[in-house]
Amino acid sequence: MADPIVRLSGICKGFQEGERERVVFRDASLVIEQGEWVFLLGRSGSGKSTLLNLVSGIDLPDKGEVTVAGRPLNRLSERDRTLFRRNHIGFVFQFYNLIPTLTVEENVLLPLELTGEITPALRDRARGLLAEVGLEERGGAFPDRLSGGEQQRVAVARALVHRPALVLADEPTGNLDAETGQQVLDLFQRLLRKDGATLVLVTHSSEVARLADRILTIRDGLLVEAPRLPGAEP
Repeated sequence: MADPIVRLSGICKGFQEGERERVVFRDASLVIEQGEWVFLLGRSGSGKSTLLNLVSGIDLPDKGEVTVAGRPLNRLSERDRTLFRRNHIGFVFQFYNLIPTLTVEENVLLPLELTGEITPALRDRARGLLAEVGLEERGGAFPDRLSGGEQQRVAVARALVHRPALVLADEPTGNLDAETGQQVLDLFQRLLRKDGATLVLVTHSSEVARLADRILTIRDGLLVEAPRLPGAEP
């Protein structure tokens, strides 16, 4: 059996808020297998985004160890964590985070530019992904010419262009209407499941959480597995 792609062991993490410390995680542990879809469900401010920051190495635990794809992130230098993210992790955010001065195609190509030279084959992959998300004719447009749903579809293509083993999504449908949000989720289903990519997704929506293999919540500083919701996909 393959090793887990994510392992959190005895994680503690808190933040100073004025004169008091807010503890988010207290000896929390988690194992995510390759290809799993694990969704973190809960209200705003509960620490869901903190989990994504720890898994990506953007933030470090106060105590404990975070291992992703066999690499203990908290033992790496900041530079090595950055390089690791570029090569192994894809990100989708609530507010798209597209660069306004780059065209749609240039935005999708950005992760490849950060990791090395763009070959014709890699450019073809970016254009193929734009076709997959229904935007093959918009590669030369700038983000401000696209609707919110179109921008999020570009963000999905950008997250997948370097074939990451792990995709982290922070409220990816939170800024979209229900129909457009469902279109984005359908893209996840079609593109990520096909490649066997692991997805860790933060949401406050129980409807979105129905797509998960496992649902987690944060309770008393621990990651607690919640029952799958009625109507969840098998």
